[in-house]
Amino acid sequence: MKLANYFPILDWGRKYRGETFVNDAVAALIVTIMLIPQSLAYALLAGLPPQIGLYASILPLIVYAVFGTSRTLAVGPVAILSLMTAAAAGKIAAAGSPEYIQAALILAFLSGAILFGLGLLRMGFLANFLSHPVISGFITASGLIIAASQLKHIIGVPASGHNLFEIIYELITHLSAVNLPTLAIGLSSLVFLFWVRSQLKPLLKTFGLGDKIATIIARAGPVFAVVLSIVVVAMLRLDEAGVKILRDVPTELPSLGVPGFNRDVWMQLFGSAALISLIGFVESVSVAKTLAAKRRQKVDPNQELIALGASSLAAGVSSGYPVTGGLARSAVNFDAGAETPAAGAFTAVGIALATLFLTPYLYFLPQAVLAATIIVAVLSLVDIQAIKTVWAYSKSDFLAMAATILMTLGFGVELGVLTGVGLSLFLHLYNTSTPHFAFVGQVPGTQHFRNVDRHAVVTSERVVTLRVDESLYFANARFLEDTVDAVVASKPEMKHLILMFPAVNRVDASGLESLEAINLRLKDAGVSLHLSEVKGPVMDRFQTTHFLEDLTGKVYLHQYEAMEDLDPRIARGTARRGEPGASEDGTPNFTI
Repeated sequence: MKLANYFPILDWGRKYRGETFVNDAVAALIVTIMLIPQSLAYALLAGLPPQIGLYASILPLIVYAVFGTSRTLAVGPVAILSLMTAAAAGKIAAAGSPEYIQAALILAFLSGAILFGLGLLRMGFLANFLSHPVISGFITASGLIIAASQLKHIIGVPASGHNLFEIIYELITHLSAVNLPTLAIGLSSLVFLFWVRSQLKPLLKTFGLGDKIATIIARAGPVFAVVLSIVVVAMLRLDEAGVKILRDVPTELPSLGVPGFNRDVWMQLFGSAALISLIGFVESVSVAKTLAAKRRQKVDPNQELIALGASSLAAGVSSGYPVTGGLARSAVNFDAGAETPAAGAFTAVGIALATLFLTPYLYFLPQAVLAATIIVAVLSLVDIQAIKTVWAYSKSDFLAMAATILMTLGFGVELGVLTGVGLSLFLHLYNTSTPHFAFVGQVPGTQHFRNVDRHAVVTSERVVTLRVDESLYFANARFLEDTVDAVVASKPEMKHLILMFPAVNRVDASGLESLEAINLRLKDAGVSLHLSEVKGPVMDRFQTTHFLEDLTGKVYLHQYEAMEDLDPRIARGTARRGEPGASEDGTPNFTI
């Protein structure tokens, strides 16, 4: 194994040129400007001091540049992981307390260790167990909860709650305490940010700006809102009128050190850290693959586990909290022309400099603007159209999606994630436990065999072919046995049964036992069992057992070869309709 497989920087670093540096530096400058208000906002969403968001955007970005395989993924705090951090740390201590901050550090360290360990074990495939409808449903529900949780900052009232209904109830009960200056700032920020997102880019293009520059400026909209609101609040001293502002943010870099070890606290947070790892990995890899495809680049999920794990570990030892690849900042990084992960490292330098020199200028930044930034960002994740599409396409997938949404909205993000994971696994087992089988016949004049229910084909009463359209394993092996038993009972003239295996990629021990049982039962019934179109890896497994020796029939390379051997009249098209053993109907007289 080449060292560059674990340290991709050794690969792209050898080809680094001056022109690449310029492109990466420009992209880093743009992402830094965008990431400063985002990092502050997401830290507040997580219930942490604002500087924690900045700390989580320094060392993790440098570490990802060393280990990451995506050329444009931008790592840092994201809304969903911030919400999950708040939910998990809130079980340990009150938000903002030293114990709460320590819990956030432990979550980062634990989730990083989990991801890093899974990466070393090459277990990137685990993300496949969370179906897209479930992920989409969870993100939609989380987006609604996050947006609702920020309304208290928009209207200037105290409110709390871990699910949508608690938050709404709290907001309604405190409506009489609305702070009007805060409401004015919050609503105007929302209107401005929504306008920037949808209208600023077309407007800039009418003035002659190129698509790329217009896109970057439009996505930097929160920066304009931040600067303008700071000026307004400072000039009018609206903080004295009850507008909550950011106030002092420490102008120092994060301290380094492993979170303090308390066995009970670490064990209590382990489950939450595992869920944070899963959601963060799925979100990050999805973004990385989408952007890589646009440049025909490759992302290695297993190495991404290592890279994201190392990044979260870095956050845990540098006073941060769990991080992953974010969609918005990664898209900006891509559009700004980033060519290598070095852009992320340069961004980290920019955030570090901002932490040291710019934070004093953020003193009058109203929290309502940060809340508006979060609301506009997360509402773009709410995908109602996806719900409609899944409903129209698959009712079972919609059931899983709807259950995930309702559980997340009603009982919080952690139970919502667990529901989604459980339903994803259940649906997989359910769908594969009743695989699709098809009786096939020969298309006249060809060597092709198709489903008798969909095509005009010729079949034989003596030779019945059952195509298996799923790998055989413990959950569906018995279903195959029951199907074959039904075939034997309904086909008294049958002398040969061919199991056609073009879609069978694997047969586990339970599947092998079922095939052996089928072979014995057919032998007792005077029927020979044959196999056709068996894939090489499956044959390799069979050859390590006695199954092929005990098989009453043969294994054929092609289905046509089997029919030519077992019923030549059908294979060669010489059987006439009405002759014994020939049929143009072929429809089975029982239901699978």
